Formats: sequence, C-alpha cells, structure tokens
Amino acid sequence: MKEILAELERRRDTAQLGGGLRRIEAQHKRGKLTARERIEVLLDEGTFEEFDMFKQHRCTDFGMDSQHIPGDGVVTGWGTVNGRTIYVFSKDFTVLGGSLSEAHAEKMTKLQDMALRNRAPVIGLFDAGGARIQEGVAALGGYGEVFSRNVLASGVIPQISLIMGPCAGGDVYSPAMTDFIFMVRDTSYMFVTGPDVVKTVTNETVTSEELGGASVHTTKSSIADGAFDNDVEALHEMRRLIDFLPMHNQADVPEIECHDDPHRIDMSLDTLIPDNPNKPYDMKELVLKTVDEGDFYELQESFAANIITGFGRIEGRTVGIVANQPMVLAGVLDSDASRKAARFVRFCDCFGIPIVTYVDVPGFLPGTAQEYGGLIKHGAKLLFAFTEATVPKVTVITRKAYGGAYDVMSSKHIRGDINYAWPTAEIAVMGAKGAVEIIYRAELGDPDKIAQRTKDYEDRFANPFVAAERGYIDDVIRPHSTRRRVARALALLRSKKVELPWKKHDNIPL
Repeated sequence: MKEILAELERRRDTAQLGGGLRRIEAQHKRGKLTARERIEVLLDEGTFEEFDMFKQHRCTDFGMDSQHIPGDGVVTGWGTVNGRTIYVFSKDFTVLGGSLSEAHAEKMTKLQDMALRNRAPVIGLFDAGGARIQEGVAALGGYGEVFSRNVLASGVIPQISLIMGPCAGGDVYSPAMTDFIFMVRDTSYMFVTGPDVVKTVTNETVTSEELGGASVHTTKSSIADGAFDNDVEALHEMRRLIDFLPMHNQADVPEIECHDDPHRIDMSLDTLIPDNPNKPYDMKELVLKTVDEGDFYELQESFAANIITGFGRIEGRTVGIVANQPMVLAGVLDSDASRKAARFVRFCDCFGIPIVTYVDVPGFLPGTAQEYGGLIKHGAKLLFAFTEATVPKVTVITRKAYGGAYDVMSSKHIRGDINYAWPTAEIAVMGAKGAVEIIYRAELGDPDKIAQRTKDYEDRFANPFVAAERGYIDDVIRPHSTRRRVARALALLRSKKVELPWKKHDNIPL
C-alpha cells in the first residue's frame, strides 16, 4: 500500500507541475500566475476539489504521441467563494500553450454539465492559444461542445469569463456567450484572428494590444465589462462580483446583514441638481448615496459612460442600477448606451435581480452617424429589455425625461412598478426652447413674445406634476428621502408575480 500511495503522490506532483518548472518561471516572468495559483486566489482557502487531474489527449499525429502531460492544459473543479459553491476551469498556458484538444474540451464540458445540473455559477480563467492544430477537426468539435453548453446554461446559471492571457480564435466565442467578461491590462488580449493573419489578409500592421487588448475591449468594442491591473486584483474582484449574484435563476438574490439604515436621509441630495438646467452633475453621487454603504460594482465604466450600469445593495439585497450620466453627453441615449444598458437589464431579469433606474435624459442622440449606425434598433433593444423584464422595477426621474427616451427609461407605460420623480423633474416631449420654436414658428421674429411663450411652456411642462396628475408618476418625492422611498418600494415588490403569454422565446431586435 505504501508503494501505491507513493505512486499516487508522484503522479499528482507531476500533474500539478503542468508544463514544468521552466515554463512556470516563464509564466511568472510575464507577470502572470499559473492556472492553479489563480484558482487558489479565487476560491476560499482549502476548498478546491479538482476533477480529471490525470486526463490526457489521445492524439498520435505530428509527434503528439510523445507529448502527454496529465491534465492536458486545463485545470477543472469546484470550490467555494465566501462559502458559496462555484465551478471553475483555468487554462494552463504552460501545457502546450493551453491549446484546446478533444480531451481538454471533454474536461470543460464535464464541468459545465455538472454546474448546470447542480445549479451553480461557472467562472472560466482564460490563458490559451486557441485550438490544438495537431488535432484538426477533433479540436473544432470540442469547441462546438463547449459553445452549446454555454448557450444551454445562459440565463440559468451565471457564467463569468476572466481573460488573463491570450485568447484567440475559437477560444473567444465561449467567453462571448457568457454573462460577463473581464480582462487583465497589458497581459491579456482577445481576437478572432491575430496580427499576422490581419497583416496577410488586409495588409494592416497592428500589435496584439492594439488589436484586442483590454484598452480596446473596454472602451471601443464593449466586449469586456472591466479590466484590472494584475491577476491578483482581477481574481479578488471576481470574488466581490460573485457575492452580488444569485446561484441560479430560481434562487433568491443574495442578502447580507445590512448595517446601513434603509431609512437614512441625505440632505445633500436636495442640492444635487444645479439651478441651471443645462449644467451637468454627477449621477454617481446619487447612486453611491442611495446604495448600502456606498458599495457599487460598476460594469463597463469606460464604455458608453453616458449611462451607468452596475450592482449595489439596498437593505442588504442585490439590486441592479441603471442611470443616465449627465456628465457625459448630457446623459443622452445613443446606440452604445442603449446596447450596454439593454444587456445589463436582461441579465438582471434572467436572475431575478430588481432594477432601480435613475433618469435624467434629454432624448436620443441626433445625427447621421447614429442613424446610419442603427440607433432605431439599438434604442429598441433597451425599450424591449425594460418592457419584457418582470423583476421589480423602481424608477426615479431626477431632472430631464424628454421624448421617447422618457418612455424607454423604465417608465410606467412599459411596466415600471413604482415611478417617482423629484420636484426638479421635467417630463415633456422636448425642451421648452425647441418646443416653442416648433409650435410658434410664425412668431420667431419677436424675441419678447418667444421668451414669454418659452416661459409659459416651462411653467406648464418643466415639472413632474402633469405626469403625476395622470398617474404616470406615483409620487413626487423629496430628493433627500430617495434611499428610504426606493427601499420601501423594493420591500413592497418582493412578492411581485407576473403572468406572461406563452411563447417559445421572444425576438429581441438584435
């Protein structure tokens, strides 16, 4: 028995070394942790249980029969994050560049199947060079098996991808179908085809960072939801994020002990809105002052910053926050902001997370660039997302709510549950100046008359009371009481139930 146990330990030690000490040292020199080191940082200490440590590929072509390393380039298993079960796979770049083989894919799909059966989130740590070329179509088939499970798990369990090194070719599509993607600055990149292929096909000369680095995917493409400076920070932030998320689509949202009085008032909010209606203010101040302990996990902070999305807590329970940001483009809705918010709203609805919406929107961004870029359909995505969402929806209009953008931002007309307005709210088809210039076009040559007409329009519509008179606003509230009123509304809506007409699935305007 002693010899058998010794053999087991020898095999385990070999598997845990991955590609060997030389490759591990090379990984560390790049500023990256190894696959197993990343799992140790991500999960609670001592909780990781590994599966398929000894699995190996079956390929014999192109010299692969002499390159058998236990584990075959991916570490899979489960553990806990703050006591909650999490399934995790971590690509091992030290083993054949983390490339995906048939056996490698089998390890991943086995984990995905277990996660779906047992209803627990999956976190994937990516650091790999794509398909294993020596295996040809067997590797491609493996990708397809992984992709299909991403789709089946979508909306059932949270799926998170953390890109911690190269992620190219087929490897990018699995993260693309997960709920959130995060990257590590300077060491990670994502692209379908690399710089060499780009050079050959299009004659463009571009670096990996310029083509698919974190700076690109967090600001231009919107592929990534955030980026971090190093592996350790990224993994700690994943632990923080997972605390906001339910285990699956039928689980309650997480609830932690709350030490922040839900009835707390903040008198500074009474002066948040400037006297000049065209002067910006920071909507994040309102968000931070209404969530528990100012703890807000923002997503896609560097992309479409004219709208804010992220998670917070109220009375210890997770809520999704969507808010126009007057500091950027006056908070206007454009194609990017609409897509960003729509995807976030749909995620919240999938997993039963209540949505709180703060509105200060002057309308949709005009111009040929927006119209040619499909603003109509992109704006419709956000309209569709808010309308189909059956989770509790609480809306607070702080200042402008003009035109169709008023409807789109979780208004009462698209099934908002509780809709409040501050006394500074202006709910109208458009601003007073533009409206008067249309209605009284014949009087434009008389500045005094136009000034009076503008004042009359402002007196009539630059307030929340017309909407309140019609029941479109449930109450006009004092700004300093916003946290208390939102908390009470969410408590009221905890038992909300909605019956929808049967359908196989909807057809969102993609």
